[in-house]
Amino acid sequence: MKILVIQQKMIGDVLTSSILFEALRKKYPQAELHYLIYKHTLPVVENNPYVDKFLLFDPEKDNRVKGFVGFLKKIRYNEYDVVIDVYSKINTALFNIFSGAQTKISYHKWYTKKAYTQTFKPKQDLETNAGYAIENRMYLLNGLSKGFPPEIKPKIYLTKEEKNTARKRLENEGISFEKPLIMCGILGSSDSKTYPLPYMAQVLDFIVEKTDAQLLFNYIPKQEKEARKLLDLCNPKTREHVYFDIFGKSLREFMAITHFCDALIGNEGGAVNMAKALDIPTFSIFSPQIKKENWSIYEDGKKNVSVHLRDFHPAEFEDLEKKEIAKKAATFYELLKPNLIFAKLETFLKEITSASSVEIKQ
Repeated sequence: MKILVIQQKMIGDVLTSSILFEALRKKYPQAELHYLIYKHTLPVVENNPYVDKFLLFDPEKDNRVKGFVGFLKKIRYNEYDVVIDVYSKINTALFNIFSGAQTKISYHKWYTKKAYTQTFKPKQDLETNAGYAIENRMYLLNGLSKGFPPEIKPKIYLTKEEKNTARKRLENEGISFEKPLIMCGILGSSDSKTYPLPYMAQVLDFIVEKTDAQLLFNYIPKQEKEARKLLDLCNPKTREHVYFDIFGKSLREFMAITHFCDALIGNEGGAVNMAKALDIPTFSIFSPQIKKENWSIYEDGKKNVSVHLRDFHPAEFEDLEKKEIAKKAATFYELLKPNLIFAKLETFLKEITSASSVEIKQ
């Protein structure tokens, strides 16, 4: 049996959907399993032992007519028996139609349902604390057979060499593994998903005040201006604790560095999902337009914790659509003042600093 799983777009989605491969491999050990993803997201699933082959979609080339037709031919050539379309958009519906697969599974949407042999509506109730993003993906496997587990935790597979390189870099930059080391998700994937920098500065000041931790910023070179702006907003003591020049120059490098951190704290998004897949504790701040219940993966109030404006001002969201909230993200963020977060954050910091005192990462 030959199975294709489709998950395009965001890094967090690609990582989360990779759980299907572990489930499929255990159920069908002889199956050939392929993963169709965007080219730039490959690093987050690289070395996954359950994936036999990656089909890499290059948006710059393959979204053009000639490239898209060529990609359709590539899918047809592979002669899949089963296609599981997690992305479930019009372009991936076309992949399914042209695949020739006997079994085509996806989420139920009125405008694409005819492209599939089976569709599933999202679950209304959770069986575990994995969150809807996990359980809904696993639910799709019911289109093949019963008996799959309701959840599997995403995992990232770093090599020993990647870990050793990251550790040496941290040591060479003066990082002490005897003090807390925290990765800070200082910027979201867009302005509407970024906690205001003046507020984030107060959060970082609070972390240093309570833990005396060493802080790393997660940013890429083109975001350096914003990262420095945040650094300037922090108080002098906090700035002394920030190792500004230590950042991941690639996704693999970021993940290897994060492996040695005691926690990741900051904006909810792909970095949080990666930290969870590395089994690193997380404290995430959700943007106003995101439904917390969908992506509050494996939250237990201790190791993985999050906050959302809805936790404090639920009435502000009554009768508002996601698009409306996103347009007014700055206004909504103004309501999520740091002092609302601090009590929950302090409990989290006590939890992770007590754990880090007895654990040394290798």
